[in-house]
Amino acid sequence: MSGLTDLSILLASLEPTLVDGEFVYTSVPPEGLEKYLAMKPIGLFLEEEGLTLILPKQAAADAGLAASAPLRCITMTVHSSLEAVGMTAAMAAALTREGISANVVAAWYHDHIFVPVADADRAVEAIRALAARPT
Repeated sequence: MSGLTDLSILLASLEPTLVDGEFVYTSVPPEGLEKYLAMKPIGLFLEEEGLTLILPKQAAADAGLAASAPLRCITMTVHSSLEAVGMTAAMAAALTREGISANVVAAWYHDHIFVPVADADRAVEAIRALAARPT
């Protein structure tokens, strides 16, 4: 598996980047996947109850979908391994200390954290502070 696994190197290399735009979570029936892919979701997950999509806020509104409160996405530019231990916990702890809700999505190359729009800048700073901390 590719990507870094050493926690001290991972934390020092997080480089959180705030992604442009606002996103929402929504759940739709899994039938008609092609239609949903046309909405350009940045994430999807099939659950027993339905297909969860992470969409640009406007795409969900245009489709008339019930959705979560708007969120901002923070991407860690470090290429973390799916087998790395402790990175998610460290980021979650840093955001918890700041009272910031976080929804973490791990993908093949990077980890992404979705936070409330109002907390996005503080969340980036909290993660930057974590990266600057000696381990």
